[in-house]
Amino acid sequence: MCSEWLKSEHRQRGESARLRRNSSLERRSHGFSTATAATEEPITPPVQINYTQLLINGQFVDSASGKTFPTFDPRTCDVIAHVAEGDAEDINRAVSAARKAFDEGPWPRMSAYERSRILLRFADLIEKHSDELAALETWDNGKPYEQASKAELPLNFVKGPTVSNVIDCDTMFGYKFRSSTNAGWADKIHGLTVPADGPYHVQTLHEPIGVAGQIIPWNFPLIMFAWKVGPALACGNTIVLKTAEQTPLTALYVAKLFHEAGLPPGVLNIVSGFGPTAGAALASHMDVDKIAFTGSTATGQIVFELAAKSNLKPVTLELGGKSPFIVCEDADVDKAVELAHFALFFNQGQCCCAGSRTFVHERVYDEFLEKSKARAMRRIVGDPFKSGVEQGPQIDSEQFEKVLRYIRSGVESSATLECGGGRLGSKGYYIQPTVFSNVQDDMLIAQDEIFGPVQSILKFNDLGDVIKRANATRYGLAAGVFTNNVDTANTLSRALRAGTVWVNCFDVFDAAIPFGGYKMSGVGREKGIYSLHNYLQVKAVVTPLKNPAWL
Repeated sequence: MCSEWLKSEHRQRGESARLRRNSSLERRSHGFSTATAATEEPITPPVQINYTQLLINGQFVDSASGKTFPTFDPRTCDVIAHVAEGDAEDINRAVSAARKAFDEGPWPRMSAYERSRILLRFADLIEKHSDELAALETWDNGKPYEQASKAELPLNFVKGPTVSNVIDCDTMFGYKFRSSTNAGWADKIHGLTVPADGPYHVQTLHEPIGVAGQIIPWNFPLIMFAWKVGPALACGNTIVLKTAEQTPLTALYVAKLFHEAGLPPGVLNIVSGFGPTAGAALASHMDVDKIAFTGSTATGQIVFELAAKSNLKPVTLELGGKSPFIVCEDADVDKAVELAHFALFFNQGQCCCAGSRTFVHERVYDEFLEKSKARAMRRIVGDPFKSGVEQGPQIDSEQFEKVLRYIRSGVESSATLECGGGRLGSKGYYIQPTVFSNVQDDMLIAQDEIFGPVQSILKFNDLGDVIKRANATRYGLAAGVFTNNVDTANTLSRALRAGTVWVNCFDVFDAAIPFGGYKMSGVGREKGIYSLHNYLQVKAVVTPLKNPAWL
């Protein structure tokens, strides 16, 4: 299992050289002809790189070793910046700062109302700097700027209308307590009074758990920062957060804004670095009270093991998925095609809950397939800073190569490559939107999490058949159902073993809706009131009552 983290040691080296060696991966496009800006000169990002050091105890500092590592622009493979490379010694420094801030500092001792005010001031600063943050996220990650600026930032940080990331579903509006800053939860955390058998007053206290270690992934850096940091701070904890080595820049920028908002030193510490060094040190640290991790299932198992072998710290995990998207025979095919396309190709397919197994009833299969192929061929791929672009590059050469290997596997296992299947352009990590038909359940493209723009379309004939096949996976993160029949919707939503089931919509996220998986897709839930449970201890306090008037 450790090999996955060990490989990440080398991801930052030689990106351009590896890309040149990928020229052999280019293949004929099988009728593929999408509108594309991938071959145009890249747009200069409208943002400056200001923060590349570690943030420890309220100060930006170099790593103890003095080492740095490059973070790359996935559009060009060029170096954006060199970022401080934290290791075990830096994790020790950050944990010490967080421990002192929790044990001696003002944050857990503030009133909940004051913590809420600081979180709201932070949300104001996010709103003020949202353009720079969206540009930084696009530059470091490759996701479309319009997605980052109009959907992800409003949904997770700021006041006002939010975008639902859905097709043909109601747009969500509202204050949302500034959404995932969790400011609104801070003053609503309370215990219970419990009746007991005898003259006793019994109450429960919900107390902050202490120092929380958090490890976030590269596919949604800002969103994952919000989902992790918000509830932990609302509950009064202190934090050491390790960024993904591919996308360290936005977390450092946002952490600076937190301190401008009045967050005390040591409450939030950011360490950029690699899994085998910084990540492993954080997960196994004896003075960390809780670990939260989002990433692959294989790495989640490592985190769980390290946490157990150290101080048996509690762990929440949001891991991989292979989510079914079920199109029933009564579906409006045009709407189903658009929604299934969105469910798979959103964020370059780099989404843990992507609808990556598209099950279509045999009666509408042929029509659905032809329209899905046509939609994929119309998908606009190119520079994510360009208006109208739907798909940017994959994150890095490793992910780029992995997706192309799965495409080759699909062809070799006799699935029908309907369109796409290769690299797009000669620079950057762009992949053609790819559609496979005649996919069978035992093929790797139907079993493994590809994490790329590859749609696998499978055929089914009745509900019992599709329920059995949809559940025949080690994952259980999400599922989609498209039907006009309420009885069918109810049957499927209760039968599918997944943490979220979207009916006639997909990727509807809200600060109040819990998110997490069954089986090997994770442990625990994020967002909403459920996320607070991850960062609280429950204490029972029992006091004798003398001559009580009532019990």
